[in-house]
Order: sequence, then C-alpha cells, then structure tokens
Amino acid sequence: MYRHKALVELAAAARKCQQERLERMMPEERQALEALREERNIDQECEWEDAGNIGFEDILDGTEQLEVSNAGGELTDLARELLGELFKDYSHKGPWRKDYRTRRDRILHRNEAFNQQLPALTQAYLDWSYTWAKESRKEYFPKSGDGGGSATSWTLHVIDVYRAEEVTLGVRATDHFITSALMRQGVVPCSPIHPTAAVTFGALELFHIARLRCPHFSIQAFVKTLCDLQGATFQRYLSRQFTIAFDLYLQIHSRVDSIVSQVLQRDSEDWRLKHACAACTYKLTGEPELRFNLLYAMDGNDSLKRVLRHHPDDIEDGHSRDLPTGQVLTSSRYLSREYVNRFAVTGNTDPFSDEDSDNNPCAGRWKNMDDAKTRKAWGVYDETGIFIAVCRHRTCLLIADMVQSGERAKYPLAVVSKLMTAFGDGLGGGYDIGCRFQTTLARSTLGPQAQALNHTCLVGAFHGHAHRRLCQLSHLMLYVEGLGLEDLETCERTFSKSNALASTVRYSTAFHRQQAINAYFEHNGHFEVYANLTNFLFDNYKQALAIIHDSKTILPSLKRDLSIDDDDGIFYRWLEEEKEYLEGLSREPPEETLHMEYWQRLGKLEASSQRLREILDTWSVFEPVNATSYTGDTRVTRRNKTLCRHAQENYDKDLLVIQELERKLNISHRWVPEDKEWQNAGRLVANQEYRRVLDNLESLVVARLFELTKMNRAGTAIKVTLERYNKCALAVRPPRQTLRWEQVVEYVFLADFDLLRDTREDISQRPWAHPTAWFAMDTYFKMRRSEEEIARLNIEIRRVVTYMRDEDRFLRTCEEKIGNIYPALAHQVSRRRKLHSQFNGSHLKRLHDIAMLPGFSSVLHPGESALKGPGESGIEPDIIIPSCLSVPLQPPLPHPLHGDTHEELEEEDDAEREVEEASHALQDVLEVSFDQE
Repeated sequence: MYRHKALVELAAAARKCQQERLERMMPEERQALEALREERNIDQECEWEDAGNIGFEDILDGTEQLEVSNAGGELTDLARELLGELFKDYSHKGPWRKDYRTRRDRILHRNEAFNQQLPALTQAYLDWSYTWAKESRKEYFPKSGDGGGSATSWTLHVIDVYRAEEVTLGVRATDHFITSALMRQGVVPCSPIHPTAAVTFGALELFHIARLRCPHFSIQAFVKTLCDLQGATFQRYLSRQFTIAFDLYLQIHSRVDSIVSQVLQRDSEDWRLKHACAACTYKLTGEPELRFNLLYAMDGNDSLKRVLRHHPDDIEDGHSRDLPTGQVLTSSRYLSREYVNRFAVTGNTDPFSDEDSDNNPCAGRWKNMDDAKTRKAWGVYDETGIFIAVCRHRTCLLIADMVQSGERAKYPLAVVSKLMTAFGDGLGGGYDIGCRFQTTLARSTLGPQAQALNHTCLVGAFHGHAHRRLCQLSHLMLYVEGLGLEDLETCERTFSKSNALASTVRYSTAFHRQQAINAYFEHNGHFEVYANLTNFLFDNYKQALAIIHDSKTILPSLKRDLSIDDDDGIFYRWLEEEKEYLEGLSREPPEETLHMEYWQRLGKLEASSQRLREILDTWSVFEPVNATSYTGDTRVTRRNKTLCRHAQENYDKDLLVIQELERKLNISHRWVPEDKEWQNAGRLVANQEYRRVLDNLESLVVARLFELTKMNRAGTAIKVTLERYNKCALAVRPPRQTLRWEQVVEYVFLADFDLLRDTREDISQRPWAHPTAWFAMDTYFKMRRSEEEIARLNIEIRRVVTYMRDEDRFLRTCEEKIGNIYPALAHQVSRRRKLHSQFNGSHLKRLHDIAMLPGFSSVLHPGESALKGPGESGIEPDIIIPSCLSVPLQPPLPHPLHGDTHEELEEEDDAEREVEEASHALQDVLEVSFDQE
C-alpha cells in the first residue's frame, strides 16, 4: 500500500512521462489529440484542472504544521489543492465538474415541483391513510389495475420490503397530479412529473423507525438489504431514488402534523415549548407553589459536527457549498441562527472574561473550550456541535447550532431568553460553568429581565465537585433550597445517547442534519422520555424516602457526638460562618501584601549592596611590562568599571523601591532580621509559597479527576508536587497539616483544599471544620433536599395523572367533532391520541407502585388544569378546519422538468459520495497537521 508521499511522487513521474510522449509526437498527431480533447470537453461540459505541484508532502509526513487562522484562508488554499489534485490522484474517480449548475438546477426544480404539489399530495395521503386503516387485511403493496372510475392509468416500478415489480395504477379525473394519484394508492413517487419508480409507505415507515432506533442505519444499507431480500442486484441510482421518496415522505408527515396542530389550535409559536413535559408544565389549580417552576440543564456538545463541504472553484469565502435543495426545517425546537446572533458580543469583549474576579470565586478557573485550541477546527466544520436545554425529566426543550465557534456565551443567553419568554419567573438553570454564567447573564442585555423574573444559575452535581467551596455554597444543589435531589446533569445523559447521530450527520447537508437531529429528539422525547416518565417519578420517590429514613436514623447520633441540641438552625449558622471565613480568605489583606513586598525588596537590596561592596573592595594593581600588556590591562579596568557602575545602578534602583514602600507603610526605622516585623513578614512569604504549591497540587487533582492528561502523567506530577507541599507545610508557622497520597487521590470535593489555604488561623478548632460536623451538615441538608423532592414529586404525580385523563378526553372529543366534517383528518387525530395513550397502561401501573411505597404522601386523583387557553387539554375543544385542505389546481411549472434518468440519479449519488470522501480526506490531513505530538 502506497503512502501519500509515494502517491505524489508516482503522480509526478506519470506527468513527466506523459510530457515526454507528447514531445515525441508528430505535429499532425498533436493536432488530432487536441481536437479529441476539445470535443470531449464540449460533450461533457467540464474542464480538467491542473492544480500544479502538490505541497502536502511536509504536512502528510508530519514535518510541517498547517496553521489555520480564524479567517480560514489557509484552509481555502488547502481545500483547493486537496480537491483539485491529491484527491484525483488518490481515488482516480475522474475529473471534477467545474460547472455544477445543471445538477443544482435539477435538484431545485424537482423540490420546487414537489412543493407546488404538496397540498394535493397531503390530501392524497390523508385519503390513503384513512382508507388503509379501515381495511380488514392491511397490505402496503398497491393492487394493480385501472380500478373503477379511473380516467387513465400509469405504469411504474413499485418497491416494497419483500416485493418489487411493475404495477399499473389508475388515475382519476379528480386527481390533480399523477403523483397525487399514486400517493392516494399508497406509494411515494421518486419524481414529481414523470415518475417511473415509487416506494410504498410500508418500506419508508420501516426505514424511518429503524433509523430513529439506530441512527447508524444508512439509506444505502437499507436499500442493499431490500435488494438482498428480493434477490436483486444493487445499483447506485436505487439509493438516490429511495432518498427522494424518503424526503417527500418526511415532508408530508411534517405537513400533516402541522395541519393537525392547526385543527387542535396548538400551532402557536411557543405552544410545543410550553407543553413539552407534562410533569414540568401542566399546572393544576390549587397546587402548592414551588421556588423553581421549571428546572432545566443546558450544555454544549461537539459530537454532532458537520464538515464544511467545498467545490474546487467556489471555496473562497469559507462558507459551505452544499448543493442547494430549497428545503428549510420548520421546528419550534430549533433556535434559528438569526435569533442566536442577536446575543452575540461585538468587538473583542469576551463575555466570559475575568472582569468579575472580585465577585466570582471561580473567575479564571472555569472556561469552556479555549478558542485558541478550537479555532483550527472552525475552518473544517460549519456547525461545530449543538447547544441544548433539557428539563429535569430529560425532555429536550431547545436546540441551537454552534456555528464555526466554540461554546460561546451567545448560545446559553439565547436559550435563557427563549425560556424566560415562554415560562416567565421561577426558572432554575444548571450549567457546568453556572457560576461564571451568572455574572455574564447579569452583565448582558437580559440582566434586568433575569433579575425581575428571579432566574437562578446553578451548577450540576458532577461539575460542582471541582468548583471552589465558596462557589458551592451558593450554587451547588446540596445547599440550594427548593432544588430537591435534582443533580442538573441531564445533558450528559442526553448526549450519551444522541452521540450515535454523529456518523449520520457529519457529512450530510445542513438541512438533512437539522432534520435528523430534530427527528431524533422528537422520537426520543415520546418513546423514551415520556414512556419512562413514571419510572423517573418512582425511582426519585423511592430514593428520597430512603435518604429521609437513613438521615433520621443517623442524624441524632451525630448531634450527640457533636454535643449540639435539636436546634437545626446550627447547621445554617455553620454554613454562614464557613461562607464568611472563605470570603475573607479569598484575597490577601493589602497591608500584608505590602509587608511581604517590603520584606522581599529588603532581601534584594541586601544582595545588591553586598555585590556593590565586593566590587568596591576588590583592588587590582597592574604593572605594565610592554604595550601589549598595557592594552589588556586597560580592557580589564574598563570592564571592572562597567561592573561597578551596573552594581551601583542596581543598588540605587532597589533603594528607591525600598524608600517608596517605607513611605506607603509609614516605616520610620528600616527593618533588620532581628526585628519582629521582619520575622512576621518572612512567615507571610513562606505562607504565600505554601498556598502556591497547594494551588498547583489542586490543579493536578482537577486534571486527574477529569482525565485531561495523557498516559497517566498526572499521577507522577501529583507525587512530586505533594512532596513540595509537605515541605512548605512544615516550614510555615504554625506548621500545617501534611497530606498523604491516599488522602489526595480520594478527595471527593476539590473544595476540601480551600480549608487548607488559611495560614493565619488554625481552623481545626472551629466546629464546622471537623469531619464529623461536615458529615452531619451533609446528612442534614440531604434530608432537607429529599423532603423538597417529595413535595415536588407529589405535585408532578398529580400533574401526570391529570394530563393523561385530560389529553385522552380532549383528543377523543376532537376526533368525534372532526369525524362528521372530515373523516380522513379525524383519523390523524385518532393516530395522535393512540400515540399518546399507548403508554397509559404502564404509567398507571407505575403510579400504583408509587402509591404502595411506605411514606407516600400524595393522592392519585386527577386535579383540574390551571391552563385555559386555546388548545389546552382541560377545556372543551373548538375545532377549526384549515383552509389549506382545499387545494386549487396548480399552474404549470415555470421550468420544464423531465423524469430523472438512472444516469442522472447515479451522477447525483456519485457527486454526494465524492464530496463526502473528499471531506474525509481533508479531515484526515488536518488531523495530522494539528497533532503537536
């Protein structure tokens, strides 16, 4: 197997050999060859490009690094050369087509034609779905024949799961289009004008569900599976045909869902968001007030990236050059780029800067991925990931694409703005850098609104382990009243499943990527999150009851050991004392800082004074023997004078600094080592060195905790730093606690380091600093959070019970009212009702299990919904049949469109595949060039 460098050398040798053959040809032969080339160029409407000498050798063998700036110009040059020459030499797939407008126009015209026919196709699908549901023997494959009442017929190749054959289907005079006539009989055409092939709804539905359950499952794999089942030979155009039919199938389903939502008056902008989770949003009359009306978590993830796709002659501006499809995703779950960019910060101001260091204990400590480290990837990817918000029950609330950037502040700001608009006050948002984001939110344009609506920024339990203790006292779930047992790490669990989409969306178009992500979260929200909602309630209820039982058993004995009474207020006072202590510890007193500076400068002045005395006390006597020795002695004398002058200047400079510090500190008598002030300042300097070593030790433990280092190098560094720490701990007065390796690696909270920082006071005598007191405090606050969790679960259980009853009753009433007007539409409402109620049996069983738990304190009787707006489940439905169901005849298409030939479909498939392979090659080159090690 050849390496890339060997391939380049072979290509150069081949070009040289070709040039030699051309030179040996007769003039007549050259003219004939040129004529053939011109004729070929005219027929194929394409040109060959010569990228010149390839400059990838040094990059590919790792001897030279590729530098990519934020502007992306270097990536443009690399992509031009890579796609223009290296990829052609490597794949031998033939020339790139410089002018791809023919293929582009064909795709645009096809989609435009389908869009014009969409109302008729939607009506045809409604009719077929209603008719198919009433059949006693359900088959997806259509019956051949003109059928009664048909004005004409149409013959085409129909593909099902186990069958593929030519079928003649009838076309009625009332059919607006041939495609709508085919759709009415249960097949989805692969072309809008002259369809020669179609796929049954059964095959499309099977692939749709299989792909939602296994995102790795590709269209090509499914089409090959059908070919294997039917004993057919796979052809590339079959994948393209299936893709066209599948896109149309999803488009029709989306339109039908939109129509049903209009009928139910659930089509307002934020209706889905406001009703995303029954346990969170379905409020009842008379229920107790909660501090947090909605608890959510938000975070970014870079797994669902999409490679920036280029064409060789149109990549100058760094933007993606996907073939335009004219398709736009319509989803209330997705935040548009325009909406997100409203919260972007202009200029060079960093919204996560350290300007808030005086008020934020974690300032400078927690940052999302450094832009300098991710900037090189921005030129490779258009969308660099997603930023999502999910409720505590794992329902996805909002999604935003991170576009050619890291996790910038505009993404969480856009999410918070949308949530505050939809839900109002009482929101609690968990974020891994929630402490820093709180300051960012306060400084942003949303600051006044967030303050007025009591928005609270929180930190998840996992990430909170590595935050400062002072930050934990304000943001960690254990100490926040009203939070319950919610750990606010829901995003991590969500990403662990959604990462399976990565291989599907990495090389797709922008539309198909968003479509796949939106479809996944919609399917997951119903078939995973809602299906397991009562399991979540049961598990949390059981956990909270167990914690309360254990705490009530352990806490009395802990109180006796600590000699405290039954006044639980002592734990809150200890928490306040610890907070006050840490706030005082967060910065050095200014006077102490000046004393340390003065002590260190005195040492430096003594050193410069000693150096000056040594030079002045050194005399050199020269007795010149001849002219040569005299010249050498003169050079030595000048050098000594220079040294003396430099020593005098250093001494004078140090003396000026000392005099300035003495003026600031009002020191009338210069300190000497025998003075008490000298000795105290020396201890302060030793303490400062102790704290620096402690900070270094803590940072290494952070690296070990989050596994940010390679080859376990953090373990060796921790041991070396631990030895330095123990030496410094014994050097301070009074000596500090030394640490063992076992203690350091077993620290659960890195905030435990904060209690070692104070060298001015021995806190071991304070009651809250004793390990038993820590355990007692944690036990008490866990019990309080568990009681809050029980109170929240009691409310959520009644909400779920009421929602199941109201939603089923509401949809049944709608179905009955619509059935008298539009039976086919009533059938779609029936499908939505069955989809909603398919888990009611398991929910009721799990709710019964909750009621049987010892300590259950709620009721399972439904309540009354407090939501009375249009489309709400708790009111009498008001049905509106949308006018879009009345389809007028469409005018002729403005562009002539013919049926796609197999060659054209294979050309589209080849183009998509070659661009994807080129993107793979580009990504591999960049990964090699970015590797510093």
